[in-house]
Amino acid sequence: MPRRTHHFFSRLSDFFDQHLSQSPPILIPIDSEASTEAPSSQPPSTAATGSHNAARPPEPTNACAPPPDSTSSLRYISTPVSSPHSNTSPNVSSSRSLTPVALPITHVLPASPGLAPNVRPLLPGTFTPSNMSSSTLPQAQSQGMFTQAHDLIITNSHFTNYNTHYSVYIPGSAKGLRKLLDNSMPDAFHDAAARYPPPKCHYGTRKEYIAHITDWALGNSDYQTPILWMHGPFGIGKTAVAQSCAEAFKTSHKLLATLFFSRSNANRDDPLRVFTSIAYQITTLCEPFATIIDTRIQKDLSLTSKSLSTQFEELLVIPFSQIDPVANRLEGRIIIIDGLDECRGIAQQCEIIRIIAASASSQSTPFRWFITSRSEDSIVRAMHSSSISPSVSHLELPVSRDLDHEILLFLTDEFAKIRDSHNLPESWPTEAALALLVERAAGLWIYISTIVRFIKDEDSFGPEDQLRIALDFAESMSNRVWLINPLAEMDFFYTLILEQIPLSICTIIRKILLIHLIYPQEDSGRDIDILCLSPEQFRRACAFIKSVMELREGDYPSTRLHFYHASFIDFLSDSTRSGKFCILGEFLVQHRRELLERLHFTYSHTTDSSRFVFPSVLPKNVQGQDHYEETVLYFWRLCSFPNHPIDTPTAISMSKIHFKKMFSLLSKGTPWYLASVCMDRLRQNLPAEIRDQVHREDECPTIGCTNPYPVYIFGCGDTEVIGEIDWNRNLLFRNNQNPPNGRCPCGYRIKRVGKDGGSTDSFDDWYSRTRDYIPSGNKSSEEYILDSDSG
Repeated sequence: MPRRTHHFFSRLSDFFDQHLSQSPPILIPIDSEASTEAPSSQPPSTAATGSHNAARPPEPTNACAPPPDSTSSLRYISTPVSSPHSNTSPNVSSSRSLTPVALPITHVLPASPGLAPNVRPLLPGTFTPSNMSSSTLPQAQSQGMFTQAHDLIITNSHFTNYNTHYSVYIPGSAKGLRKLLDNSMPDAFHDAAARYPPPKCHYGTRKEYIAHITDWALGNSDYQTPILWMHGPFGIGKTAVAQSCAEAFKTSHKLLATLFFSRSNANRDDPLRVFTSIAYQITTLCEPFATIIDTRIQKDLSLTSKSLSTQFEELLVIPFSQIDPVANRLEGRIIIIDGLDECRGIAQQCEIIRIIAASASSQSTPFRWFITSRSEDSIVRAMHSSSISPSVSHLELPVSRDLDHEILLFLTDEFAKIRDSHNLPESWPTEAALALLVERAAGLWIYISTIVRFIKDEDSFGPEDQLRIALDFAESMSNRVWLINPLAEMDFFYTLILEQIPLSICTIIRKILLIHLIYPQEDSGRDIDILCLSPEQFRRACAFIKSVMELREGDYPSTRLHFYHASFIDFLSDSTRSGKFCILGEFLVQHRRELLERLHFTYSHTTDSSRFVFPSVLPKNVQGQDHYEETVLYFWRLCSFPNHPIDTPTAISMSKIHFKKMFSLLSKGTPWYLASVCMDRLRQNLPAEIRDQVHREDECPTIGCTNPYPVYIFGCGDTEVIGEIDWNRNLLFRNNQNPPNGRCPCGYRIKRVGKDGGSTDSFDDWYSRTRDYIPSGNKSSEEYILDSDSG
């Protein structure tokens, strides 16, 4: 060796002798495939010192090899290694003479309560290259085992680099299960403290539905499908039925997992935590399943954040393929998912349905699914799709007055509890009070349960005072503003429903609901004509509020809105309750202005009724004449809506309407009872200084008119026009311009003078004028004529 080279290595050796005396750690490869050896009968201190007389396992090779890649079967630990020249015991081997010791760590750790004997908790803390010396090891963990120990090799163990630390993995440590729990929704479990007390069916109620579901779960029902879907409108009691079934299934050892969604709770609406929550609950019932899940998650910590389909496969399908469901008593157990419509995201709701149905169809999982939801359009379509419907049975929970006796039973028992806790007389409450509450509930459980919670409120002047408020509210509903709202909780749910609707669609829905408020008994044809919607657009918009109403289908345009409970329209009509969703107030003002702008545009661009010009193109199903007439009548009825004054800018714009064109574009044959507007209410709503510019009452200005009563005159100057009035002094919105010879626009004959100076009008002439106004009701034409003669 050249002298210069020899000198270099000599100095390098001195450098190592000086700086390696502190036993710096090095990485030693461990064969992860090695089998676990039995604990040595030798005391730990003897094994640790590596006595020359003790038998040694074969020395590992490549002690200082670089760490393998992620696919290698080798694992590394940090351990101090003594320098050959350090001041250590002569019995301690050097770095070139390592003593591998089989150390069964899992046998020295305390077992975790509730786990199998061979399952041990993860050691708190981590071991890094700098803290692996015996002086820095926690005594509770080492128990003296690493004291004065050198050159250790731990077999059959796995070390994971986490946050730049070397975390010790102990088989069966439950670290994966804790990760699973952290990514679950424990607040959504049926027995969660966050839901206590949970809503459930009152004793003796909903027995028929609970029996149907129980028979399905036991296989004794006509429903033989692996999925049972119970659907119904908002507030009908679906969650109460699901909770009662969950408790019954748990008692009979048929329950596997539950999930109760809540849109108002951020901890109970996450779609990415659905299958993690289900998997976690199964781990508490089946130890082999828990062991598999724990191992899989520790090997891939990102598993709980993967896509829904991957989670289902990795956390349910694959683990169940590795155990015997029958032997572990999991075959045919029930998983309950309540309120799927309250899971965040419509697309995610449908994906959950598809994944579950695909598994049920292929029998990749051994359990059955009980799902509840509102009849939301997206869920209905998914459940009825060709790929899903064969696996699903349907159970509808409708609003029905047949439930009145069950609601009365519930009220009777609840008031008995209140009487007992507050020492109230047996006569409280009265039968009339109970009857009123049952009548107002109208078969909707959420109404009556909300009222009961209001009466039982401890932060009040007592149940008697609370009942009085509730009864006053029930009698007058929302005819006045209330400082105390017994239905505040119900209003909260209504608000949640509306908040889920996209803004543009929500505006359309509010307009539909406002039309329904003005025309409560009319079919959807009027909504379609006024709002320029196609029937399909109308149905799709209404689908967003199916939880509170249904479309009673018929041949177009006979489809009608049917609301499950009157409280929804009451809620929307009261701005103190519905806030930004109110369909009156500012929304009514803006809608009036919008319609008025459309009418001004039409009058400025249309010459006659043969060719209407509108601001927007009408759908093919909407005729121009129908759209115009419905818009005119609807606008004036909005303007005459009681107790909602017209703002000054709108009133000024109304005074500039081309009234002659307004009436001339209307058709002549519209029946009076379909096209009338109360002008007294309209006049009350108009600002006093502008009323006469819009319309006024005066004698008919037509020369020779025989009308003895005041008429309504619209506008002034060139656009002035006489309106036609029905028997109730309501204005008729139909074309009265260019009347037949001898008739005035107000509807009366123009007086013709004979040769003798007398009138030539006869009863027959007068009757011919009035017969067009006679509705097909019970009154005869003669009765209407007599009513008119009597004034």
